[in-house]
Order: sequence, then structure tokens, then C-alpha cells
Amino acid sequence: MKRFSLALAMVLVVSATAIVALAQQPTAPAAPPAPVAQAVPAAPGAPPAPKIDSGDTAWVLTSSALVLLMTAPGLALFYGGMVRQKNALATIMQSFIILALISVQWVLWGYSLAFGPDKGGIVGGLEWIGLRGVGLDPGPYSDTIPHQAYMVFQLMFAVITPALITGAFAERIKFSTFIVFTLAWATFIYDPLAHWVWGKGGWLGALGALDFAGGTVVHISSGVSALAAALVIGRRKGYGREPMQPHSLPLTVAGAALLWFGWFGFNAGSAVSAGKLATSAFVVTNTATAAAALGWMFTEWVMRGKPTVLGAASGAVAGLVAITPASGFVNPLASIVIGAVAGFLCYNACNVKSKLGYDDSLDVVGVHGIGGTWGAIATGLFATKTINPDGADGLFYGNPGQMKAQIIAVVASWVLAFVGTVIILKVLDAIMGLRVPEEDEVAGLDLSQHSETAYAAGGGYGEVGAGHPGTFSEARPRVAH
Repeated sequence: MKRFSLALAMVLVVSATAIVALAQQPTAPAAPPAPVAQAVPAAPGAPPAPKIDSGDTAWVLTSSALVLLMTAPGLALFYGGMVRQKNALATIMQSFIILALISVQWVLWGYSLAFGPDKGGIVGGLEWIGLRGVGLDPGPYSDTIPHQAYMVFQLMFAVITPALITGAFAERIKFSTFIVFTLAWATFIYDPLAHWVWGKGGWLGALGALDFAGGTVVHISSGVSALAAALVIGRRKGYGREPMQPHSLPLTVAGAALLWFGWFGFNAGSAVSAGKLATSAFVVTNTATAAAALGWMFTEWVMRGKPTVLGAASGAVAGLVAITPASGFVNPLASIVIGAVAGFLCYNACNVKSKLGYDDSLDVVGVHGIGGTWGAIATGLFATKTINPDGADGLFYGNPGQMKAQIIAVVASWVLAFVGTVIILKVLDAIMGLRVPEEDEVAGLDLSQHSETAYAAGGGYGEVGAGHPGTFSEARPRVAH
């Protein structure tokens, strides 16, 4: 483990050093400016030169912070409360450390692959590695904010997406393998898919597929990858035979509330300006989320006899997921339908896993995979140019062709995410192994992977020795599993 950590640190340091050196290499000298051309005024009717707008910049930077909050603490608490107590810290750690990992990966090469100069509609080039050429002037993705502001906003999307996947393999993955998986998945799946949909020249964007804030890029990719991970890694020890209830629903509800709050940056921030479109996205995000929480709650009430707190929180997240791709294209009434249907669909999807036999620990497939798929298709139904003139009309507004583009985007995202994740996991399993040993899984990942416990007393961990508080060797489970 120490060798692995040292090797990983060395790789990151060497990568950063090489990229900084490359960025400092002089480029071909630019041609001297022509004084005569500078003195000539712009032709009548010519578009004004890009100019930084302080309001837009403030909104995008604020939205970036809101999306960061969605991962840590939002998702960290949402997932951390749903696992058993012996795995609470390990689960929170996964979301927290992804924030650090992807923040470095994105600067070194991730942003260039996702949004850099197009290479055949498939991926961005490496011209922007180390943020070379990504400065403080407006860039190709916005005329009113610094290029780096757009970069850091997109970074937060790249952070939360692999963090969502962790709910599928919670309580059983090796931390060392998890780190390598996160870097590989971000590089080979997230970055190309982001380019397909949002990058200049990406083939799905050129096809006309609409995804305002990440239904395909974030939610389908994470939900489908979660399915692949659950199938490849296998079920938790005792799954289906032992109780595995959430250890702290208050943490989970607090996390869900933080996700709801941060999601306004996720969706409304994707307008990349502070104006009408951001306002519309904000309103429909809140409306769909509320409708989905109610839809899940009433569905569960009818089918199981009682509404649950976990169900209401999960329903809210399902609504946030479903409205994400449509948030910049639909009106409030459509958002109610999208949210209510998401609550019903995702509730039933989460209950299917027990019949199919796979162990998606925290329902990533049912909420994000199915919710994201429904949201992408619903965009093709309800999108209207009256909300966003730069978008397209959907099927219900006389444009059946939009549904074709949405379905192609959904299928392409499913295939890339599932096949790519299976390949990455199989390779890592052969090289490093995916799961912790059985005795470590029984003891819990908090102790076996991090030598810590989430709570100082109780929970069946026994007394911690005086020599080194919280060490795995000194704190074994008191209760056999």
C-alpha cells in the first residue's frame, strides 16, 4: 500500500512537472500586429468583441462552489448515512478524495480531453494540457466570462460524476483500486463523453442532442457504470441474508437537502450567465424536485403502506437527476410531469434490483441510470424554443426528429459507460484486485482501509487501544457477522 501511494504521488508530480515544462516552452512567434488594422474601426453591424461581464462571472463562480458542495458535503453525507456504521467514514472518504483527485486530473489533462480542440468528434486534443492556453480572457465556450471560470465550473461536474458511482460498490472495494479506477474512468469515459455532448465539434452535440446540464454526461454515465461495477465486483457478504439498513438517516436527509441546494448551481449555472435562462432553469429544477419527492412518497405509500423518510429524500434526488438535461429547455408545467414520473419510475427501478440479484448498494442505477435516461427522453418530448431559442422544439412541439437525437445520445452513453467500465474493472481486478479480503469486509472499511471509526463509542467496534487510537489491530468488531 505504501509503495502504491508513493508511486501514485510520483506519477502525479512527474505529470505536473512535464506539463508545466511543456506549457513554458515558447510557441511559434506570433506575427506582429498591424497598426493600420488596429486603427480601423469595426465595420457597421459587426459583433462586439468579447467582454468579461462581472455579473455572469460572479454567477458562474458561485455556481461552481454550489456544485462543489454537492459532492462534499452533499453526496458524502447522503451516501455516508445510508451505509452501515462500520463503513461510514470510508464512504465519505471516497467522495471527499475524488474532489482532490479530479481537481488535479482536470487541470493536467482532463479539461483538454473534454473541451479542447476537437479530434474527429470523439475527444478533445492535448493542446490545453496543464491549462496551456486556458486563460483569463473569454474562451470558446462563453463570451462573457473568463475561460478559466468555465473550466472550473466544468471541473465540478467532472468531480461529482465518478463520486456518484461509489454508491454501487460501497462497503467492499479496496481503496487503492478505487483511486486508480477513478482516474481511469474519468480519463477514458467521462472526458470523451463530455466532449461528445458539450465539446466544440462533439458528434452528439453536432447531431442535435440536447443535454443542458448532464443527463447523459453525468447521470446516465454514472448510473450505467454503477450497474457494470455492481455486476463485476459482486454482492456484499451477507447480502440478502443479513440486515443492511442505513446507520444514520438524518445524515442522509441532510445530504439530500444539500444536494437540492447545490443543484441550483448545477442546472441554473449551466446557463453560463445570470439572466432569463438561469432563472428558468432554477424554477424548473425546484419544481421537478418537489414533484418527484411527492411522486416517490405517494407511490411508496400506496405500494408499501407507509411513506418513508429515505424514500422522500431519494425521490427528491431522482427529480434533480431527471430535470437536469431538460432544465434549460422546458417550462414549469412540463417539469412537474418530468419530476412526478421520475419519482414513480425510480422507485420501481430501485425495487427491481432484489429480483434481478445484483447488489447496487445505494441505488445508483435506479436513481441516476433510470432517472437520467428518463430525463434525456423527456427533453425530447417537452423541449421548446420559447424557453431557449438556442435549443430545439421537442416531439410535443412538432419536432419528432428531436426524439431520434435524444435516443441516439442515450444509447451511445449507455454503451460507452457500460462497456468501458467493465473493461477498466476487469483490467484492475487482474492487476490489483477489486475487493477487500473477506475479514476486512466483515470488520468494515473504516477500520480495514483507514484505521479509523466514525463514532467514538458504540456501534459494536469494541474498545480502542491506548497505544494508537483507532488502529485496525486494536479495534476489532465485538459482534460476529
